[in-house]
Amino acid sequence: AAVTAHKLQNLGVNPANIGFSYLTMESDKFICIREKVGEQNQVVIIDMADPNNPSRRPISADSAIMNPTSKVIALKAAKCLQIFNIEMKSKMKAHTMTEEVMFWKWISVNTVALVTEAAVYHWGMEGDSQPIKVFDRHASLAGCQIINYRTDEQQKWLLLIGISAQQNRVVGAMQLYSVDRKVSQPIEGHAAAFGEFKVEGNTKPSTLFCFAVRSQAGGKLHIIEVGHPATGNQPFTKKAVDVFFPPEAQTDFPVAMQIGTKHGVIYLITKYGYIHLYDLESGVCIYMNRISAETIFVTAPHESTSGIIGVNKKGQVLSVCVEEENIVNYATNVLQNPDLGLRMAMRSNLAGADELFARKFNTLFAQGSYSEAAKVAASTPKGILRTAETIRKFQSVPSQPGQASPLLQYFGILLDEGQLNKFESLELCRPVLQQGRKQLLEKWLKEDKLECCEELGDLVKAVDPTLALSVYLRANVPSKVIQCFAETGQFQKIVLYAKKVGYSPDWVFLLRNVMRVSPEQGLQFSQMLVADEEPLANINQIVDVFMEGSLIQQCTSFLLDALKNNQPAEGHLQTRLLEMNLLHAPQVADAILGNQMFSHYDRAHIAQLCEKAGLLQRALEHYTDLFDIKRTLVHTHLLNPEWLVNFFGALSVEDSIECLRAMLSANIRQNLQLCVQVASKYHEQLGTNALVDLFESFKSFEGVFYFLGSIVNFSQDPDVHFKYIQAACKTGQIKEVERICRESNCYDPDRVKNFLKEAKLTDQLPLIIVCDRFDFVHDLVLYLYRNTLQKYIEIYVQKVNPSRLPVVIGGLLDVDCAEDVIKNLILVVRGQFSTDELVAEVEKRNRLKLLLPWLESRIHEGCEEPATHNALAKIYIDSNNNPERFLKENTFYDSTVVGKYCEKRDPHLACVAYERGQCDLDLIKVCNENSLFKSEARYLVRRKDPELWANVLEENNPYRRQLIDQVVQTALSETQDPEEVSVTVKAFMTADLPNELIELLEKIVLDNSVFSEHRNLQNLLILTAIKADRTRVMEYINRLDNYDAPDIANIAISNELFEEAFAIFKKFDVNTSAIQVLIEHISNLDRAYEFAERCNEAAVWSQLARAQLQRDLVKEAIDSYIKADDPSAYMEVVSAANNWEDLVKFLQMARKKARESYVETELIFALAKTGRLAELDEFVNGPNNAHIQQVGDRCFEEGMYDAAKLLYNNVSNFARLASTLVHLGEYQAAVDSARKANSTRTWKEVCFACVAGEEFRLAQICGLHIVIHADELEELISDYQVNTLYHSPDEALHSLLSGVYCFQIFQVSV
Repeated sequence: AAVTAHKLQNLGVNPANIGFSYLTMESDKFICIREKVGEQNQVVIIDMADPNNPSRRPISADSAIMNPTSKVIALKAAKCLQIFNIEMKSKMKAHTMTEEVMFWKWISVNTVALVTEAAVYHWGMEGDSQPIKVFDRHASLAGCQIINYRTDEQQKWLLLIGISAQQNRVVGAMQLYSVDRKVSQPIEGHAAAFGEFKVEGNTKPSTLFCFAVRSQAGGKLHIIEVGHPATGNQPFTKKAVDVFFPPEAQTDFPVAMQIGTKHGVIYLITKYGYIHLYDLESGVCIYMNRISAETIFVTAPHESTSGIIGVNKKGQVLSVCVEEENIVNYATNVLQNPDLGLRMAMRSNLAGADELFARKFNTLFAQGSYSEAAKVAASTPKGILRTAETIRKFQSVPSQPGQASPLLQYFGILLDEGQLNKFESLELCRPVLQQGRKQLLEKWLKEDKLECCEELGDLVKAVDPTLALSVYLRANVPSKVIQCFAETGQFQKIVLYAKKVGYSPDWVFLLRNVMRVSPEQGLQFSQMLVADEEPLANINQIVDVFMEGSLIQQCTSFLLDALKNNQPAEGHLQTRLLEMNLLHAPQVADAILGNQMFSHYDRAHIAQLCEKAGLLQRALEHYTDLFDIKRTLVHTHLLNPEWLVNFFGALSVEDSIECLRAMLSANIRQNLQLCVQVASKYHEQLGTNALVDLFESFKSFEGVFYFLGSIVNFSQDPDVHFKYIQAACKTGQIKEVERICRESNCYDPDRVKNFLKEAKLTDQLPLIIVCDRFDFVHDLVLYLYRNTLQKYIEIYVQKVNPSRLPVVIGGLLDVDCAEDVIKNLILVVRGQFSTDELVAEVEKRNRLKLLLPWLESRIHEGCEEPATHNALAKIYIDSNNNPERFLKENTFYDSTVVGKYCEKRDPHLACVAYERGQCDLDLIKVCNENSLFKSEARYLVRRKDPELWANVLEENNPYRRQLIDQVVQTALSETQDPEEVSVTVKAFMTADLPNELIELLEKIVLDNSVFSEHRNLQNLLILTAIKADRTRVMEYINRLDNYDAPDIANIAISNELFEEAFAIFKKFDVNTSAIQVLIEHISNLDRAYEFAERCNEAAVWSQLARAQLQRDLVKEAIDSYIKADDPSAYMEVVSAANNWEDLVKFLQMARKKARESYVETELIFALAKTGRLAELDEFVNGPNNAHIQQVGDRCFEEGMYDAAKLLYNNVSNFARLASTLVHLGEYQAAVDSARKANSTRTWKEVCFACVAGEEFRLAQICGLHIVIHADELEELISDYQVNTLYHSPDEALHSLLSGVYCFQIFQVSV
């Protein structure tokens, strides 16, 4: 049947892209088309499972092929290959080939075949594998278009298919490659495929290679087996059948082939759209017709029908398959080939050949061919002959002696073919069991050769219940399976099986049976019944079964497991479980309640049962009525104290207080400690005050003490701490009172102080601690002094806190205590206190002199404490006891403290104190406020602190001017320390005060001080003047002598003070720098010349000469260079010189200094230019390094032939000398030089010159040396003609004849 599934144009595919180059179909799952929509390249993917929703993706590629099974696409662009997972949106693999890929194809779900011009590669998807070369292409495929690539299932045989146009027809070429043998075979063919076919009688299938070819002789289809047949297989007989092509299709040829393995049919499609169907086994043509007017250019197997699917050029997607209902009848009746019909029916289990099989079976049975008849019956499609009637027929045939009965032969063949049906299984097993051959039955069951049923199980059960169970299981007879499980004691498997098959027996009945056999197995069975969310049996009924046998322990285990989810609906069962155990096993009930597994039982009922069973703790956990709780709670001796304390955490505040009250009322001595523990743990919830009131209501201060003692260290409530102190006092816990007074920071100190005063304790230490900590020392002193408790004052300052002595002394002074007592107290403590504070306390009361003896004694003892010395200084200042001497000589007092003390009394003393301690800012402040600028200036100079100077020299300082005046006039005049001067000067520089700095420096440098000759100060004065007041610079330059002249001069130049710079250089005889200033900065060469004449130094003349040369004053520059005796610029002078006489002088001077080749060369030329030939001759004949040849050429070019003659003669350049002599008209000498040069070119030049000068005799001599060279003869004749035609033709002829004669003689001699 041929079916048109879809038309691609209707799915939006461009008809122009429906072709072999754009469309690919690797399987019947996907069609892939490359398109170009506008400017965008796209790939259209049509999922054949949902063809009406094609997907388009913007992809540019030369080729795209979809994976045969999954949404994975392979893309090729030039030599770049990529594979993408479309669903995962990820790139799986990529590779760049070194060759162009001509054709590619998926050959399996994880392998792509790549065909290049030279070879075939396989590219696997596993890991990072690269394409692997499989084989090289055969030469027979050269120039072919590759149209397909096929492999067998094991990829052991590979086939490459190509076509090419030859002799007006399309020729197919194939290359078959064996992977195992690694050999190729070229075959002519157009289409091919591999298939698996199992030949009758063989155990394993054969690999068949089918290919079709249309040659000039006609069309052929070949079916052959490739490789060696498997062990035990008979080889497949190869077939070759004709392929018919209609007369109107003379150029038609096969283009595609697929094999339908289910039906054993070869599908062959030709270029003209014809479909051919062939039987794979016999090669018989089953069907042929034209299914498409257009070429089907791509095909793939159609998996669902075991047919073929393809696409033609019109975009039609066509599929072809055989109709299973009609194919057997068609082969039998239409093709008149009943054998083919039988073979196809047997092979593919097809209907339509029932009558044929029955006829064949009966014929064979009648002939006595029972074995053949059995084979026919066993192989009939749909099992049409495998009936009870057939079995009876075989049973009716008697057995032959020595042979197996026909019935056993029949069963043997059926067992070889596969599984027996129900009737066959019963008839076979009955005699086998009768013979006691149970092992055969077990073997057949394992091999799944029998069809199990209830009847077969019943048959086997009489022999072996376990084997019968296996049959029942296979036959799916749940009631019999469960019965067997029960009979064989496999109770645990019953529930599993029932769930598996969905069968529901009477579970309670089964459970009773199990209980009778084994209570333990009954427990396991019951647990399995309720293991799921939906129990298989009612739990109440299961419990009843347990209780029927008084199986309390097993019932408890069951219920614990069944009720573990603690569901509300199971409350009655929870109650039942606890009740049975409280009555029979209270310990178990206690454990269950302790695990808190259940929460939905009847709590009131269980509470009463617990109380009756003596489980008071559990009873309390369950009671909710306060009366019940109080009744049970008072029996504290029967309860765990720890648990009892925790129990109060579950009660309300009111109930807890009532329960505590009940416990205290019942037995306060026994229960006080428990009540304290409860109160300590839950005081935050119950309220501390309420608990304290409760204990106080029973007058139990001990209870208050212990209760508050447990929380006082963690509480910050002032009342708690106060109440604790009260309770401790009342219970005589004085040490605890001391501790809490010392460590607590929470109590109200004033309240506690007043309480302790009123308490009149025998030990006043708690009161002392409170007053000391919270600064009630003054009150403490007054209280103790007025209550005649002076010894506690001594205890306080000696043992508790000696540092508070100053406050104590102040208090004692306030109560007019005797001075002796006070002095005594101070001496007893011995300095373990702050002297400053003591002095402050005494000073506040104007009793400072009281301390004088004590202070002097401490100093006499060597005390260096600043506070002691501070106090003594204050006393000396107030008493005017030589204070200035003390302030200068004493090194231990605090300058800041004492200076501050002196400011209002005597500012001068304040300055002395501040200076001693270098209290800079304090001193400056005092000096400014009291106009002590001299003292301030002297201090600043002596201090030498740049930061302090920067502070006082700030612009916003209103006292800066007065201070500067005193620094200049007084402080610096008095100092002899260079460092003090240096720091001061730097400070003025840093403050950017140039005018004041000049004023300062003039005072230092110009006023004949010890620093007048200080180089740095002189430098600084000039530099400051350069920066601030240029008019003074020249004066300082002239007046000062000890400054860094070059550096100062350069700075002056950078500030455009050129005259000052010149004056400095001139003053210090730096003449080269001085003339450089005149030349480069003042630009006055006349002054420079005068300065050079005055100095008359070579270096000065050299600089002047260089400047003159730069301004084109060449003559003056030469004179200056000569005076400087400096030839260094000889090249520049030579280049610039325009007077050769002057240049001769310069070069002669230069030659004396350095015998440079360039100098001597230029001197020779200058002598030539000035006509001094005698000097020239003398020079060149003497030793020299000149380039005489070069000078000679320059003279020759400028027409100075006499000089050139001397020079060429000196270097023996006779050729150039001859040319020079010609120009001088000395022809004879020129001929002589030419003879020495012996050059044809020279002879020609001299000859032509002699002819021009009518020296024909000399010309004849020259010509004789030319005519011997034939190449030169023509030019010589031409010259003679020009120069002698009108002068002397005879001379010319004579010269030529002489030359010819001489030439002949030359040849003869040679």
